[in-house]
Amino acid sequence: MHPATPWVAERFFAFIRTPDGSFKTMDISRAEQRILHLLAQGGRIDIEKDDDRKIITVACITRDGWRAGGLDLALFRKLKRRRCIASSGGRPYRITQRGLVLVRSQQDNQ
Repeated sequence: MHPATPWVAERFFAFIRTPDGSFKTMDISRAEQRILHLLAQGGRIDIEKDDDRKIITVACITRDGWRAGGLDLALFRKLKRRRCIASSGGRPYRITQRGLVLVRSQQDNQ
């Protein structure tokens, strides 16, 4: 018999209401959940661009001003593609209403 190991969920499921009123499930990874939770608490994502205006680095900054790890360019693009984060007027990226729905529908935000 194998020793008991705690089960760790790598993906979370969220329910999104579509425009027609039905629900659709969307799964988000643990890394996405962690970043969205930091943004929901008042954090932001700062980006740095090169001379060609391409994004070269991203940094997740907590509401206290500390840099949080775990955010890379691939994860940033994934959150942006899913419309969980947005920027307006050249300001840092913040969580959107859709991102708040995803992070609120989780039982455990660790």
